[in-house]
Amino acid sequence: MNQCTVPGCGGTVEDGYCVVCGMAATANPDPAAAGAGPAPGACSEPGCSGTIADGYCDVCGSPAAAPAAAASPAPPPSSSSPSSPSPSSPSRCTQSGCTGAIVDGYCDVCGMPPSVRSAGTPASGSSGGAHTGSGYTGSGRTGSTRTGSTRTGSSRSSGRRGMLGAGLVEVPRVPYRDPSTAVLSDPQVAENRRYCSNCGEPVGRSRDGRPGRTEGFCAKCRTAFSFTPKLAAGDLVGGQYEVLGCIAHGGLGWIYLALDRNVNDRWVVLKGLLDTGDADALAAATAERAYLAEVEHPNIVKIYNFVQHGGAGYIVMEYVGGASLKDILQQRRSATGEQSLPVGQAIAYGLEVLQAFGYLHAQGLVYCDFKPDNVIQSEEQLRLIDLGGVRRLDDQDGAIYGTVGYQAPEIADAGPSISSDLYTVGRALAVLSFPFKGYTSTWADSLPPAADVPVLARFPSYDRLLRRATHKDPARRFQDAAEMAEQLTGVLREVLAAEDGEQRPAPSGLFGPERSVPGITTERLIDRADVLPRVLRAEAAVSLPVPLVSGGDPAAGFLAGLTALEPARMAGALAAAPQQTPEVRLALARVRIELGAYDEARALLDAFDAEAPGDWRTAWYRALATLAEGRPDEAAPLFDDLYALLPGEAAPKLALAYCLELSAPRDAAALYETVWRTDRQYIGAAFGLARVRLDAGDRAAATAALDSVPSTSIHFHAAQVAAMAAAVRGRSPGDVTAAELGRAGERLEALGLEGDRHDRLAAEVFEAALDWVEHAASGAGGGRPQGGTVLGAPLLDAPLRVRLEATYRSLARRATDREDRRWFVDCANAVRPRTLL
Repeated sequence: MNQCTVPGCGGTVEDGYCVVCGMAATANPDPAAAGAGPAPGACSEPGCSGTIADGYCDVCGSPAAAPAAAASPAPPPSSSSPSSPSPSSPSRCTQSGCTGAIVDGYCDVCGMPPSVRSAGTPASGSSGGAHTGSGYTGSGRTGSTRTGSTRTGSSRSSGRRGMLGAGLVEVPRVPYRDPSTAVLSDPQVAENRRYCSNCGEPVGRSRDGRPGRTEGFCAKCRTAFSFTPKLAAGDLVGGQYEVLGCIAHGGLGWIYLALDRNVNDRWVVLKGLLDTGDADALAAATAERAYLAEVEHPNIVKIYNFVQHGGAGYIVMEYVGGASLKDILQQRRSATGEQSLPVGQAIAYGLEVLQAFGYLHAQGLVYCDFKPDNVIQSEEQLRLIDLGGVRRLDDQDGAIYGTVGYQAPEIADAGPSISSDLYTVGRALAVLSFPFKGYTSTWADSLPPAADVPVLARFPSYDRLLRRATHKDPARRFQDAAEMAEQLTGVLREVLAAEDGEQRPAPSGLFGPERSVPGITTERLIDRADVLPRVLRAEAAVSLPVPLVSGGDPAAGFLAGLTALEPARMAGALAAAPQQTPEVRLALARVRIELGAYDEARALLDAFDAEAPGDWRTAWYRALATLAEGRPDEAAPLFDDLYALLPGEAAPKLALAYCLELSAPRDAAALYETVWRTDRQYIGAAFGLARVRLDAGDRAAATAALDSVPSTSIHFHAAQVAAMAAAVRGRSPGDVTAAELGRAGERLEALGLEGDRHDRLAAEVFEAALDWVEHAASGAGGGRPQGGTVLGAPLLDAPLRVRLEATYRSLARRATDREDRRWFVDCANAVRPRTLL
């Protein structure tokens, strides 16, 4: 064995490396040169007065310098070229007398590293900017990006807690994993996964047939790397935790499984702390992160302790047996060939993560480095397992962790915030729910077009949610976890309804119920103007759901008592309100829109916006006023923006569909269908869908939409009358069938109408049937009709004329207007059966 030549180190060289400081043996050391260097134990860094302890300076953290000629000291790195190992010769070894080149952080001749700073500390002049992998980015945080400019609030329950998917979707269970089976028999990090933790450059790679080093220094930023486990089976850490072995490798090195010998031999996990190269830094890191032990949430791993061992610090946390979401995705790919998880399952995971994030944010903490690797499903529970990147929101100088493809683009300049945390959830949802090729490169901070991703094209609301969550502008993202969870839950209901046809309705936390079905009453449908009357824009505006009043407003109780008043009376009551609060002014603006006083409404909205800037309801009412004025083409983009802001809500989709009925009927139909399929409380969507289908000439689809209105609805009779009218009204005799005529009669009888309402519709059915019979008898319909009845009358000329005549005379007897009576009598005389007398 040879003595280590590093000044201040008393170790010996074994297999080419010192067993104490870890430095490589010096090739052909020059005693004279060595003696010309600093005194043993003194740090060789210019201006540093520290001493070498265990191979590193106790002040600046630099490693002990290898012996070098006094006349040729290695200059510090150039600030203009932070990636160069040496300003004078970027690839040449700086050791005296050595002609080698630096390869993978070490000289390929003498084996010495270049003059470097301590691990995790960029060289002088290094920007420490953009990064790759799970490293960190040093930055001066400028504060939260939360502005409230897209405030939506949140009050709707997302379902039953305590189970994945909020009780809405079934997620496959993941069996608990026996801890003893998690220990790796041969813990190694594959070369293609070895990256510098600081700058993201590949390190530890094979060259010229030689395997890559598992320890060394990054050739670009000179940060030390090590992929060798620091703890071995049997080590007792902190006098309490017996190491069993490695179970995974993360951004801070190896993660170990251990037994807590002081607490019933419970299973625990040990994970390294950042920047613990000396005792003072380790103590500071331990104290600074002690708050993590206070984190207590069912979706977050429990932190037990912080301990020191061998000059390093470790977080001690509970063992969570199961599979990470990354593992679940990979297992699905292997087992089924599917490249992504079902959307509903991915959303279920997202909702659980948002519960945990909401808790952390309420504690003033941000998670920073969320990705599918950092959350585990065990049985039916989800747990965040890696709190190594968690930091306080008000921490201006702490290291920032993140992973390319997940980290928000503004992190390097503005630091982490709530919106950047939620950004990572949106990116993870994208990675889990569709094959997201290029998410770390081409699409590192954006999403591909929806047209190129079948899942996004099929579920537009999900597409809009992801695009809001991952918007490049932090102010346009979700601003709190509850807000995002609220909209994600609404999207989940849509997705599940599209997949299995089952509805999972729930009241909105932002809007009240639909107020009416525009233009639809049984009386109006009985009047033969149209099959389905065209909806006036003012009617559509008045029928839409009303945004809920903020419960924190002093006048909230007062406003709740006015909901049943007519618009004119409500306007008077609001004008005389005891307090002219923002909510009172907003309510008055809505009433002004209903009364057609659009300029007054906009003036009130301007005043409200001045007091409560960024409230989305201002945009809603401005769009509503534009629609009510009869300008649907101008209102459409306004409602489209609201749909992007509130992708889980039905009201913006319904409003946008009203705007698009004439200009883009296919888009309107898709929106109506989405709303109606998801929640049958929005009857206006069924009638809207029927209108669009009828306008396209698809009477069968229009009838199907009307038939889907439940019998419990107050609009059921109107829907059935409309369906009956769709079968007979405005159709040529050759276009209708005997079956359709019979079904129309059955609908009428099932409605149980009486008097004029029954007879008016019966006359319409008999007229259509008589026209059909005459058309068939003429030969145009294929000859004499055979069989079939309508309202109990055979589909034959004479019986139909008898019933139609009797219906007209019944209407004439009940008519109160003389002209109506005369008209019904004339109709009866015109259709009575022909006789010889």
